[in-house]
Amino acid sequence: MSRPRSADPVKLVASFLSVRDERIAEAIRGLADVCGDPDFIGPCHPFSFTEYYQDELGSPLRRRFVSFERLVAPDSLPAVKLQSNSLEERLSEEGRRTVNVDPGYISLAHLILATCKGYTHRPYLRDGVYADLTLLYQERRFRTLPWTYPDYAAEETREMFRTLRERYVLQLKQMGASS
Repeated sequence: MSRPRSADPVKLVASFLSVRDERIAEAIRGLADVCGDPDFIGPCHPFSFTEYYQDELGSPLRRRFVSFERLVAPDSLPAVKLQSNSLEERLSEEGRRTVNVDPGYISLAHLILATCKGYTHRPYLRDGVYADLTLLYQERRFRTLPWTYPDYAAEETREMFRTLRERYVLQLKQMGASS
């Protein structure tokens, strides 16, 4: 019989999309108010993997990835997603979002994103939030799944997450958590 045990804390990450770099910076500050200080702020890169966001956010879109220093319980992800939704609403102009914020976390085993859209590979968490299993960590690298978004499947993105996972492993060791 397996015995229940608490999950290790996880490393929060987030993606920020906007046409305005200053709006991304404002959203990062807003999420930091909830999640704590960032320990990684990636460069802004052009985002052209999909046109899904262009009608609402405009174009050309830019993306920035961020991770947060403080590790959190994995079951805090729904609260972070709801806070990011509130942040998007607060930064809206004329009823339209000016920034898209997608939070998630890195664990030893995978990258999970939070979403409010259910699907076959997205188990329900709570409060209208689902977990999107986006990448698996196997054989010392992040691996894609059939439903992984193309931007998250990109080698450069997966390498960035691998580097952030290395930082996370060091944090777990410093805490004395299992790994």
